Amino acid sequence: MGGFDPQSRFARARVARLATVAPDGRPHLVPVVFTLLDDVIYTAVDAKPKTTQRLRRLTNIEHDPRVSVLVDHYDDHWSQLWWVRADGVATIHHDDATMRTGYELLRAKYPQYQSVALIGPVITIAVEHWTTWQDRAADDAAR
Repeated sequence: MGGFDPQSRFARARVARLATVAPDGRPHLVPVVFTLLDDVIYTAVDAKPKTTQRLRRLTNIEHDPRVSVLVDHYDDHWSQLWWVRADGVATIHHDDATMRTGYELLRAKYPQYQSVALIGPVITIAVEHWTTWQDRAADDAAR
């Protein structure tokens, strides 16, 4: 697809949607901030107000680590629409080098983390498969 580099577009996005599966089989979808390094997605539990630090996404990943992460772009000019989905296996890191790496990468991407504390676990997703879509008319016009 011409100039459509899915991983680069994914990595530049500011927000994604993390999909997990609850123990009862129901889907659970939440917006997350994230970073990408070498086909590994990092996201973390931070100090923004939450009712609990025991988030449903963590329970779901402990039950079934298969997840999807979706980044999309909407535009009123539908020829500019695109999305990228990463399917993979999630791991929760509570206190290790991977957690510290995740914190460093997230602080580098999001200046807000200079004042919002990263206090919880880091979730890594080892991407096993990338799926992409964009309007083919936009791709043809780029050639």
